[in-house]
Amino acid sequence: MANVVVIGAQWGDEGKGKITDLLSRSADVVVRYQGGVNAGHTVVVQGQTFKLHLIPSGILYPKTQCIIGSGTVIDPQVLIDEIEQLEALGISTKNLLISETAHITMPYHRLIDKAAEERRGTHKIGTTGRGIGPTYADKSERTGIRVVDLIDPEALRKQLNWTINYKNTILEKLYNLPPLDPQEVIKQYLEYAERLRPHVVDSSLTIYQAVQKRRNILFEGAQGTLLDLDHGTYPYVTSSNPVAGGACVGAGVGPTMIDRVIGVAKAYTTRVGEGPFPTEIEGKLGEVLCDRGAEFGTTTGRRRRCGWFDAVIGRYAVRINGLDCLAITKLDVLDTLEEIQVCVAYEIDGQRCQEFPSNARLFSHCQPIYKTLAGWQKSTANCRSLDDLPKQALDYLKFLAELMEVPIALVSLGASRDQTIIVEDPIHGPKRALLDANGTPVTSVV
Repeated sequence: MANVVVIGAQWGDEGKGKITDLLSRSADVVVRYQGGVNAGHTVVVQGQTFKLHLIPSGILYPKTQCIIGSGTVIDPQVLIDEIEQLEALGISTKNLLISETAHITMPYHRLIDKAAEERRGTHKIGTTGRGIGPTYADKSERTGIRVVDLIDPEALRKQLNWTINYKNTILEKLYNLPPLDPQEVIKQYLEYAERLRPHVVDSSLTIYQAVQKRRNILFEGAQGTLLDLDHGTYPYVTSSNPVAGGACVGAGVGPTMIDRVIGVAKAYTTRVGEGPFPTEIEGKLGEVLCDRGAEFGTTTGRRRRCGWFDAVIGRYAVRINGLDCLAITKLDVLDTLEEIQVCVAYEIDGQRCQEFPSNARLFSHCQPIYKTLAGWQKSTANCRSLDDLPKQALDYLKFLAELMEVPIALVSLGASRDQTIIVEDPIHGPKRALLDANGTPVTSVV
């Protein structure tokens, strides 16, 4: 039995969907523990693409129990649409469970989110406009609607009659927007409630019972470490805690139940939206990476900014999450490059800095210090073991592992499940280095 957390080690969009899908074959339960429809995971199975926003990636395995934990925020219409799309494709959602204490995104959350972002002007933070931040804000203010309220008609009517009138004052007076009709919203959400009611459970109890039965549990994070509300590049962050510690709070389990933490990082770096990005590549090369990597958001379709691998934020992710191993994705995107750069440190006001600065002003002034490595200029798309990789590609992976001071367990070379090198089984395999003591590549053990 192993309980494993999968987190993003950069600014999100690292390919967690594929890695979670891959690991789900060994999992009995997959839990999504934070975020909302502002996150998205793309999974490709036998040439068919599945775009998931709220439902855990494990849903593609018919025997896997999938839980949306209490730390998530749920837009009922999006979730219902996602369920219906999967069912239309022949994917059963009978094993989908929803925490009764997860919070619900309401129409006023979306309206306020978009209006507030417009008001920020040049100070905008790059929100998706899906109402996630305002939903979490209401949760903190103790005025939110939870799933348990959604499926209780009397409680929902009582709470929404007051809340919508309160939110209408904000919409009208602050943002000059038309008010919402409380009765229309209540009617609509009562319909959502009936559709979702069969899936609602006490998720913390369900997960605890799975632990007691010694089942394998995979905790699936959304976004990435540098978007964490407390530990990310504030204020250009999300509204929840994608870091490994967030799994305990968002799923409702104790830290002693976690056995391993796997970080997912691209072989380069991307981020979407606003905020400093020290290794960002401007011009043609950045466009090449974007096009080769299909760097467009699963949820928004926004074009991602691309840059070189940043080992400073990588080491920070190792420290903040307590990473046991790494999954490196999209190595194949670098196949055509003659040279590849890796940021090994920053220069801030003339001083070399090895650690990620919490001060936003200082971070915006960081200049990357690069180490240049030779490219391999050969396709890696069909490589299935470390022995198949060009020497320069293997050298690149070894360099990243040394910089991050954590072994690499998986290497992804494309979107499909089979385009993966499994160095070790991240759930059941031993913790060991990418290369053995003699410098010999470790071959697949599964």
